[in-house]
Amino acid sequence: MVQGKSYFFVGIGGSGMMPLAMILAGRGARVSGSDRSLDSGRVPAKFAALEALGIALHPQDGSGITGDGQIVIASAAIEQTVPDMVAAARVGAPRPSRAELLSQLFNASRVRIGVAGTSGKSTVTGMIAWILQACGRDPTVMNGAVMKNFASPTTPFASALVGRGDVFVSEVDESDGSIALYRPTIAVLNNVSHDHKSMEELRVLFGDFIACAERAMVNQDDVEAMAIHAARAPAVSGTFSVEGGAGRGEMVATNIVEQPFAIAFDLVDGGVLAGRVQLQVPGRHNVANALAALMATTHAGVGLREAMT
Repeated sequence: MVQGKSYFFVGIGGSGMMPLAMILAGRGARVSGSDRSLDSGRVPAKFAALEALGIALHPQDGSGITGDGQIVIASAAIEQTVPDMVAAARVGAPRPSRAELLSQLFNASRVRIGVAGTSGKSTVTGMIAWILQACGRDPTVMNGAVMKNFASPTTPFASALVGRGDVFVSEVDESDGSIALYRPTIAVLNNVSHDHKSMEELRVLFGDFIACAERAMVNQDDVEAMAIHAARAPAVSGTFSVEGGAGRGEMVATNIVEQPFAIAFDLVDGGVLAGRVQLQVPGRHNVANALAALMATTHAGVGLREAMT
């Protein structure tokens, strides 16, 4: 789908742009780009990491855009008056949005896990990635934040994974409405609260998102998410809850013990104690995030006990 094609990223250092550029480069595309921070000498390690992947970097002066054979992707922060955008218009280069390109890659994958919600998307995406990678599924992952478990001295900006497996995991954004472009196999809905758009708009966007999925995983502790679940969930769906009451939530965390830099809980699945889960991050919100990740990965075919380890 992308091998051999040429892509130019205007604002390539952005949190949503860099991981997409990394995925394209890892899939055999010719990737280049520019960034204001590069021109001003800020965050040199980030751009060194991109160059180490074979990504060519140019000043943001239009010189890197040479013809209509390049597909130009611009960050949302880029004005049409920026020289690169002027050059792209002059040569007639295609200019799909970042979300359009990402959703095309996502929708073309066999198993598609989309993570949505007002908060917690990056964390849940990272947890899903960690489980799938540890269980040998070799996923492709698009995240809006660095996944610390995958960061290393040689990969300090690990906001993406380029896998050879058939799973594509991505957080999806409701703030610009681009969530409507995604067709997930498994949709995760963490929570819904007023942010960027009106509640009426959010109910439609999140509702359409889970309705078009084959399976939906929804946080039962969030009133708005559950109202959407009741109205729009597909035939196959699941719910998760932190210390839910009797019969509340199909996957429930109980006996929670908080520690300064960690948290542990018993996992009850379908009313049966599955075992003890120890997280190396603190906070009850991360218990909910872990439940979302465990439910999504088990619906993607990973055994629960395998996922828990």
